[in-house]
Amino acid sequence: MSVDRKLLEILVCPITKQRVSMLSAVKLETLNKLIETGEVANHGGEKLEKPFQEALITDNGNTIYPVESGIPVMLEDRSIDTLQLPDW
Repeated sequence: MSVDRKLLEILVCPITKQRVSMLSAVKLETLNKLIETGEVANHGGEKLEKPFQEALITDNGNTIYPVESGIPVMLEDRSIDTLQLPDW
């Protein structure tokens, strides 16, 4: 299930107020490979274990938000800082 286009047009990062867009399939695959190796933690400090089906990324590319069942999870603790991701 994909994020509703109208919702995506109004969503912004709750931290920086930057617009967000869907994470590309290539970047999503890269992220999921890093999750599989245990290299990814969210801002809450939780190591991620399950791959993402979809995700949003801020315009500056610094923060990723998970999308669960078509619903963006725009919570700071659940977001991912891309600075921790090698070769991002």
